[in-house]
Amino acid sequence: MNFRTGLMLGLACSAMGVASGTFLASRPALIPPAWAQETAHKDSNSSPASSGDSNNAETVRMLTLLGTVMDIAHSEYVSPLPNKKLIRNAIDGMISNLDPHSSFMDAQQLKDMQDEMAGQFGGLGLQVQGESGHVRVVSPIDDTPAARAGIQSGDVITMVDNKSIADLTLDQAVRKMRGKPGTQITLTILRPKTGKQQNLTLTREIIHVQIVRSALYGQTGYIRLSEFDDSLEKEMRKAYGRLVQSVAKTPGKTLNGLVLDLRSDPGGKLDQAIAVARDFIKDGEIVSIRGRHPEGNQHWDGVGKDITHGLPIIVLTNAGSASASEIVAGALKDHRRAVIMGDRTFGKGSVQTIIPIADQGAIRLTTARYYTPSGRSIQGLGITPDVPVLASRDDDTLFTYHEADLAHTITNTDGKLPKEAPRTDLPAFAKTVERLPPAKWPAFDPAKPETDFQLQQALHFINAQAGGADAAHEATLLAHPQLPPQSHDTAPDEAKGDGAAKTKK
Repeated sequence: MNFRTGLMLGLACSAMGVASGTFLASRPALIPPAWAQETAHKDSNSSPASSGDSNNAETVRMLTLLGTVMDIAHSEYVSPLPNKKLIRNAIDGMISNLDPHSSFMDAQQLKDMQDEMAGQFGGLGLQVQGESGHVRVVSPIDDTPAARAGIQSGDVITMVDNKSIADLTLDQAVRKMRGKPGTQITLTILRPKTGKQQNLTLTREIIHVQIVRSALYGQTGYIRLSEFDDSLEKEMRKAYGRLVQSVAKTPGKTLNGLVLDLRSDPGGKLDQAIAVARDFIKDGEIVSIRGRHPEGNQHWDGVGKDITHGLPIIVLTNAGSASASEIVAGALKDHRRAVIMGDRTFGKGSVQTIIPIADQGAIRLTTARYYTPSGRSIQGLGITPDVPVLASRDDDTLFTYHEADLAHTITNTDGKLPKEAPRTDLPAFAKTVERLPPAKWPAFDPAKPETDFQLQQALHFINAQAGGADAAHEATLLAHPQLPPQSHDTAPDEAKGDGAAKTKK
């Protein structure tokens, strides 16, 4: 297992689909001679009833078929085909059809992925996933050209610069969307919810991604995590420290709770998810991973700290909360450390390992499932909120995009178990929380937190939970939300750290 250089979680932030690399150079059978001779020897001297020999014979037949098909395509296709292209296609199909998150990367694609994780790629600020020949948006990144243009989770990109990308691989499509900062690109977007297409012209730019954002609303702290990159947990702790300092200057003096916003956070590094969960869970298991080889199974526990010292926590989630986000939400939920509010999460419960292949690139291969502390796999299921609250009154059920909607998704080994039992430790007012905003609730504006219905319900929940003179009033507002003021008169105290920004293109 020493060839495994690291575990990664998260939806593909760019195309890593097709790849090149060494397969087997000999043709037409494409079978290593030693293997073929050994197999033939076994077949001639072993019992036909042997299942192992039968499997070896079938492997030989299928590899011979592969070589035959390659020869026919090479000699008969309408235009000449280099062997390299045929082999690349074979490798791509072999790996990418296993599940939505496995892929073969050539050396350039591997470098692109490493640059992306380090925040050094050019683009539009989109997290995308290939699906049955389409490019679907998982989520736009906060404050990027894609987000400002109004691109939404679930949108399908059908054309780039007025040219169809239907016949392109995910990697090829993403390469078309990347480019030099300052250059323009036109995307044709199909929105399944409306069935309408629209052309959006965006300008590529160097993107400063605020991976951690924070604000103080009264006595309630708010921290948003946009993606689980290398420095996330460190920046989150800094943001929390600034919130503590800010609230000390107010009449209330101390925080009464924390809202942890994981909405549209597509995930990222496993170690960062563990570190974030450990900041709130003192003891017990955080997450475990179990794969094909038992010796590779691992689990991680709390390390005896809680930076909030037991403050109430609300975790906001939606269908764009995936992978590392779900690890944090699942751990906090199972330990009854937080109340999950919002929509069901994406449901990516698999672990990918990057396996280098000399200087030819690497395989990004699904090697394990991860499990929440209760032993539950959320693969294809997601994390169900304790308190469902929708962002708008629109019924998006038919158009919400989850892991289970992807082609070739891996099965959930726990899919036949009974559904998770509802929590019994929630305050009585939790049952009265209104899940829909009032009929005339204004459209969401990122610059106006009062238009964020899920956030407002989370703040009321914490204030009601904190007790005090206003607790009954806050509980009433949960059940009977009031329309926000028409103007944005007062802004929350922002607490943004210099190190919380990450530069991307």
